[in-house]
Amino acid sequence: MVDTTPLTRAVDHFADRLRAAPQSRLQRSAASEALGLARELARRAQELEAPGVEPRVMPDAGMFAAADQVTVAVHDLATVIETDAEVLDAVRLVEEAQKRAGV
Repeated sequence: MVDTTPLTRAVDHFADRLRAAPQSRLQRSAASEALGLARELARRAQELEAPGVEPRVMPDAGMFAAADQVTVAVHDLATVIETDAEVLDAVRLVEEAQKRAGV
């Protein structure tokens, strides 16, 4: 079993920062970065769960839902991730998205 704790911690930190961010920060870039990350994490989870099936795209539920969408997507991924390398790669994605979001 793969330890996904580093991934869930990274996303929990990012989500907490998003929830604390002012609306102006969310409007500028943070919410779109979070949605992009959530969509990528969801795509990866779906590909691991059902290889060869076209992944569904996570809808845009609005800037105030971005933190929750990232959290849900990472928890879905954490249940199906198979290797330590996949964990590290996903952590890298989260950290990069957080930097771009500026939170």
